[in-house]
Amino acid sequence: MSRDAAELSRRLARDAEAVCRHYLPNGRRQGQYWTVGDARNTPGRSMFVRLKGPEAGPGAAGHWTDAATAEHGDLLDVIRESCGFTSFGDVAEEARRFLSLPRVDLVQTINPEPARAAMGSPEASRRLIAMAQRIRGTPVETYLAGRGIVPVHDAGALRYHPRCYYRPGDGSPARKRPAMIAEVTDLGGTITGAHRTWLAPDGSGKAKIGTPRRAMGELLGHAVRFGTANDVLAVGEGIETMLSLRLALPDMPMAAALSAGHLGALVLPPALRRLYIARDTDAAGDRAVASLTERAVAAGIEVLVLSPALGDFNDDLQATGLDDLRAALRPQIAPEDVARFIQNGTTGRC
Repeated sequence: MSRDAAELSRRLARDAEAVCRHYLPNGRRQGQYWTVGDARNTPGRSMFVRLKGPEAGPGAAGHWTDAATAEHGDLLDVIRESCGFTSFGDVAEEARRFLSLPRVDLVQTINPEPARAAMGSPEASRRLIAMAQRIRGTPVETYLAGRGIVPVHDAGALRYHPRCYYRPGDGSPARKRPAMIAEVTDLGGTITGAHRTWLAPDGSGKAKIGTPRRAMGELLGHAVRFGTANDVLAVGEGIETMLSLRLALPDMPMAAALSAGHLGALVLPPALRRLYIARDTDAAGDRAVASLTERAVAAGIEVLVLSPALGDFNDDLQATGLDDLRAALRPQIAPEDVARFIQNGTTGRC
């Protein structure tokens, strides 16, 4: 982080709560933290901003973490994301305005760039998805195959971007890296956000970076969808988890909510009569199952919970293979859905 950035960050941290109230008004104070959905001021509670602490270093005031995406940063990042800025000059100027510091003259470009979508906005998500390509023959296929997911059923929600920007969040320059892009949509199919998984150049795994998965746009209530839901739907947290289930149940519509918190808040189709919830075996997964089950039952929807043997269904697929995964799912599926959805030898197309 440059000296100017570090100094601005320290000054903002001295009045962290005022910064949060101004730039993250959809949040609220809880003890020594300000909670909100994300750094773009989305309503929710997955992001925590520390309000008290030293001016710099571990536990510093103004430092934040988004539990849903593992993103983290300081109050300069909050200003950047909430205001939709793309350059540090704009962020610094806004921080100085908030702190009432003297203005720093910036070099003006003779030919300014055309208007950009606000960083992290639904429009920015749609532009990113539009610039990406189909996954056939790309590192995305290689990555998913390495997780045991072959073939990929209904892969229209997945795209490949060879040069997707990754911003470390520590003040160092952004870099372009290959990434799997997943479109997040509402029940009507409108793209509301995007999920990025940065990959190793050859697709052999996720990129070796601090946060290889990040989401952008409006996520709450929406999901990455595989197939069109009507009366039956299976939902879970991760993309790989739901794609693994999709191998065993290739005709069952599925949706990945991307995190436990978002799974609990997922908007359900109005015609739904049976909901399968793929549980992740951790405390957050249990809370998400309980929350979504309560809402679904109140709406008159039957709920069946699918439980993996290991951490999630992709772990099961990699450990024991597709035949064993299908056999383990059979007794967990409603009898009338076994013949309808559990098939052998079904193939899909990317």
